[in-house]
Amino acid sequence: MCHAGARTEHLSTERGHRVLVTTRKGGRTARVPLAPRTATAVETYLAGRTHGPLLVTRTGAGMDRHAIWRLLRRLARDAVPDKAASIHPHDLRHAFVTLSLDAGASLRDVQDAAGHADPRTTRRYDRARHHLDRHPTYALAGLLT
Repeated sequence: MCHAGARTEHLSTERGHRVLVTTRKGGRTARVPLAPRTATAVETYLAGRTHGPLLVTRTGAGMDRHAIWRLLRRLARDAVPDKAASIHPHDLRHAFVTLSLDAGASLRDVQDAAGHADPRTTRRYDRARHHLDRHPTYALAGLLT
């Protein structure tokens, strides 16, 4: 979930986590931890750059949201050719929320990460919410045995 206005100066380290500070709707800021693999990829991409836009074009100019969208479409042509024409940057956000929930992250944590004010917004992404084997009765039974 990268913001087009992100700058290298927005990267920092906090308590052992590589963090990107982003600005959300309404001007609120959020600290987004980068997984070690992501942090390594970002550092490789930056190649020692410590100032300026995080995402840059070949000429070194900062990418705007349109350039990011074009890049996403170009990458999608190789990764998911059948969806490349219809892919949108918001699809990455959707994938983040859906896959985080599928991986077992708590609804509350995913809600916070996505910046959703209402948990019902996050809940719509939970494809497994109707699976009986996830019902809390099993967690409670396990606790009581």
